[in-house]
Amino acid sequence: MNRRSFHRVVAGAFAATALRGAKHYDATWESIRTHTVPDWYNAAKLGIFIHWGLYSVPAWAPPTGELGKVDWNKWFYQNPYAEWYLNSLRLKDSLTYKHHVETYGANFDYYDFAPMFDKEVQKWKPDEWARLFHETGARYVVLTSKHHDGFRMWPSRVANPKRPSASITARRDLVGELTSAVRAEGLKMGLYYSGGLDWTFEPQPIASREEVHSTAPQTEEYARYADAHWRELIERYQPAVMWNDITYPKLGKVTEIFSEYYNRVPEGVIDNRFGVDFADFTTPEYSNYDKITPKKWEACRGLGFSFGYNRVEGPKEVIAPDKLVGLLVDIVSKNGNLLLNIGPRPDGSISEIQLDRLHALGRWLHVNGEGIFGTKPWVRASAKSADGIDIRFTRKGESLYAFLLGRPAGTEVVIPALVAKSGTAISLLGAKGTLRWSNTDGRLVITTGELPGEHAWGLKITPAPESA
Repeated sequence: MNRRSFHRVVAGAFAATALRGAKHYDATWESIRTHTVPDWYNAAKLGIFIHWGLYSVPAWAPPTGELGKVDWNKWFYQNPYAEWYLNSLRLKDSLTYKHHVETYGANFDYYDFAPMFDKEVQKWKPDEWARLFHETGARYVVLTSKHHDGFRMWPSRVANPKRPSASITARRDLVGELTSAVRAEGLKMGLYYSGGLDWTFEPQPIASREEVHSTAPQTEEYARYADAHWRELIERYQPAVMWNDITYPKLGKVTEIFSEYYNRVPEGVIDNRFGVDFADFTTPEYSNYDKITPKKWEACRGLGFSFGYNRVEGPKEVIAPDKLVGLLVDIVSKNGNLLLNIGPRPDGSISEIQLDRLHALGRWLHVNGEGIFGTKPWVRASAKSADGIDIRFTRKGESLYAFLLGRPAGTEVVIPALVAKSGTAISLLGAKGTLRWSNTDGRLVITTGELPGEHAWGLKITPAPESA
């Protein structure tokens, strides 16, 4: 027996032992609601979302703005989500339709991108992605297994009754290969699946916000199809995250799927987009909560305005490094995770500007990750220094972490309504030694000196001070 086979056998034995001792879930809401969010997900804080598929070939959308900042009456005709290319193409007055006809011709069908995608994807190296995500500091990854266009990123055995399965199925097992690579780096692997929308079943384009749900297929045929897909993904890949999107067919066997999943993956988590009154976490998109939220949540967004790769996005559309770091710190201070999306090209390469942001975040976390990973919210999430610097708090053990989201004007930072205890030690993450401090009129005054680096400095205060 070679070493790889030995490790596989040992891992299987441990998994079987764990499952024998795990709680059993019945296909009832009463039983399913007893599931609790596992420690790994609470502690993870950062995940990488990946939107990759046929839409990565045209890789085009008008960069009109972030979700929520564009008039909904215009959104679908000017949709900045490149992964919605097919829907935008079906709207004859859209900017995408005009671009498509000028670039590929009026008779070029969206699914004609499949051979182009399959050819390019042969160049992809999943191990390089996994190393990049690990170096960035991510603790888990979520890949789109099937987006709204119905294209499957794994060799599904489930026949599509509307289109030949070979025309909507990747030739490589992209889900399986990335799952293996990610787990080899010690990260968790999750899967996205568009349960609510599948445009191989529904040809009517979505032109308004209301039509997002009204065009979701509700036939028994589609419900069986979606159920079979989730069961196949669970059995084959045991994803650590079930990330469904939009909603789910009402005739779907949701309680059966959930119970089968938890029995197979006891420490898995399920998002809130199945359209049922249960979820391990909520998923604000291009937004986040303004206060500490007891229920676990996960903010998702692209680095730019799109999730899928959009070749026309540049520095103007892509979040700046300081804003990205500040976003992560803000989310973590309020009990959230950040699921940060990348949109690769069809050959698996990642644009320079996306790589730049991942590297910047990784460098910052290398210094400051102690105050991010494994932390919990404090009694309050935020404060402002005496000179107006935004501050976010996290806690771990006996320590409080105060992150300065801006550079102080001088060599001191004054934090109101904070009183340090006798014998307190305060240090700057990534630096040696301790800092001088004093309590003055209910304020904590810390002498920071000239701060190194570019953005967001973490102060470790042990023991945690009193909040006045």
